[in-house]
Amino acid sequence: MRAARFSRFGGPEVLEIVNLPEPHPGPGQVRIAVRAAGVNPSDWKNRKGLMDQELPQTLGYEAAGIVDELGDGVTDVTVGDPVFGVCAEAAAQAELAVLSVYAPIPPSLDFPAAAALPATIETAVRALDQLGVARGSTLLINGASGSVGSAAVQFAVARGARVIGTAGAANHDYVRSLGAEPVTYGEGLTRSVRALAPKGVDLALDVAGSGILPELIGLAGGAEHVLTVADFAGAQKYAVRFSRGDSGRALHALAEIGELIESGRFEPPAVRAFPLAEIAEAHRVSEEGKWRGKLVLLIG
Repeated sequence: MRAARFSRFGGPEVLEIVNLPEPHPGPGQVRIAVRAAGVNPSDWKNRKGLMDQELPQTLGYEAAGIVDELGDGVTDVTVGDPVFGVCAEAAAQAELAVLSVYAPIPPSLDFPAAAALPATIETAVRALDQLGVARGSTLLINGASGSVGSAAVQFAVARGARVIGTAGAANHDYVRSLGAEPVTYGEGLTRSVRALAPKGVDLALDVAGSGILPELIGLAGGAEHVLTVADFAGAQKYAVRFSRGDSGRALHALAEIGELIESGRFEPPAVRAFPLAEIAEAHRVSEEGKWRGKLVLLIG
């Protein structure tokens, strides 16, 4: 099967499409014929050698496609079902992939839109779970217009929270359409937030990593009410919780997202798709960080 891989660290030029043996599912897993696979910042960080990966390295943690082989004990799907989910290993950007966690693709979504969901919604829900966001909470989200931020806004609103979200002025209408009250990030943020919430907020979530943890701590009344998924150094410096996947994944989000999408309470991120052969260009766009939505590779 064709799969994306790199055998040395470096720029997008080290990426290659190679032929690898077909994978097979273990107990409780399914194999899919991949139609689309997500591209995430962790891909180019791995490629550049920033995450202590061994070589050679395949890529991709999220995919959508058609079930073509079942592992022992799987009874909730059948061969031919369209599903999306999380790859058992970093090997989703291939013609075949084994999913350890999966869910039916919501009827209104195509394969690229479904492949864009797993990492985004898992990160957003994990952060909200760890913060304890619930009905009646007032939550400040720093970076509300990006893929993870916009997902966090919508999940928080669905829980009954009031959400204030930072974004550039050009994205205020978008953030507002998701159910949040937008404020402009940068100088004057504290003043802008207090104009909406004079007593501050209950909780704050940083998904942008833009160096404003001190302001979030002040607005939320203490570091214990703040969580970041993007500023590891700042979290250590200011005693703020840092959430990462190995601290307990919120994989229940995959099973829950379909009902929210079909009821009109969740708008999936905008998708920009590239053929597998153009994976290097997808990495360049991801590394630039200018695309607000999600990048995916089209396969099969």
